[in-house]
Amino acid sequence: MSTRAPRPATGSDVDDARQLKASYDALRAEIAKVIVGQDAIVEHLLVALLSRGHCLLVGVPGLAKTLLIRTLAQVLDLKFNRIQFTPDLMPGDITGTEIIEEHAGTGAKAFRFVQGPVFANIVLADEINRTPPKTQAALLEAMQEHRVTAAGTTYTLAEPFFVLATQNPIEQEGTYPLPEAQLDRFMFNLWLDYPTMEEEVQIVRSTTSLHVPAPQHVLTGPEISAYQDLVRRVPVADNVMEYAVKLARTTRPHAHGTPQFIKDWVRWGAGPRASQYLILGAKTRALLTGRHTPDIDDVRALAGPTLRHRLVTNFNAEADGVTAIEIVERLVRENS
Repeated sequence: MSTRAPRPATGSDVDDARQLKASYDALRAEIAKVIVGQDAIVEHLLVALLSRGHCLLVGVPGLAKTLLIRTLAQVLDLKFNRIQFTPDLMPGDITGTEIIEEHAGTGAKAFRFVQGPVFANIVLADEINRTPPKTQAALLEAMQEHRVTAAGTTYTLAEPFFVLATQNPIEQEGTYPLPEAQLDRFMFNLWLDYPTMEEEVQIVRSTTSLHVPAPQHVLTGPEISAYQDLVRRVPVADNVMEYAVKLARTTRPHAHGTPQFIKDWVRWGAGPRASQYLILGAKTRALLTGRHTPDIDDVRALAGPTLRHRLVTNFNAEADGVTAIEIVERLVRENS
């Protein structure tokens, strides 16, 4: 049984936007059957999905990162694969490999490509920083181009395609920090916090009983792809576009008009992809809250998860105990 909102593509973008809002409300209700709290994280995940972006989730063990992603795939009726990243994981373990297959009748032998776990709609890259950069890079083409090349042949991935990677911020021994090039391919860097007292009581109550929640499907892959196209058609006012670009540009220490604290604490700032994601995220957030065009507040609301992993801080910031998110928050305050 499905809990479906009306399908998109009615012929009117206004009607489709209204249906997207209804679908979003239904999605939140179904996810809440399994996940307690984490409202902002759920919102950001759905914003990234509809913007055709990817997410990096950082949190200590036991905060239901994997359960959240699995539940998201379930309510969206999408194919889900989990890849457990380990030091001995090879690129072929992600993308797939060719095997020699013998024909039962003729005895002729031929190569056959066996698809890897990246061939799914939602891919969970669990503890992505525990595998070497060579294997991490196997995700780069898939994340950016939505395709995989193996043995000289290119295979197109099914749409929608959404990569969710997780990291444990505590145990850093034996890990391989993600290169800036790969970090930049994630639309959002989301930090999961501990639940409140009331939320934790609810979590313990629901997970120590016989009751097993069963969230229902809300959207299918084609419906999500249609909504992703709808996001691209949302108009954006010039002042909102200019604000997003200015916000990204002022993170660069050598750019004109950069604040002094950026020059003091930042070695490298965000590139143009940050501006693109700020606008795409603002468009999606506006639709999900029932508006037909974004405003500057939408850009401000998404500045933290969009910019925090794109700033490379210097020694002065480390000595002063200043983090990237604190720099972004100050930048937003001074540009309000």
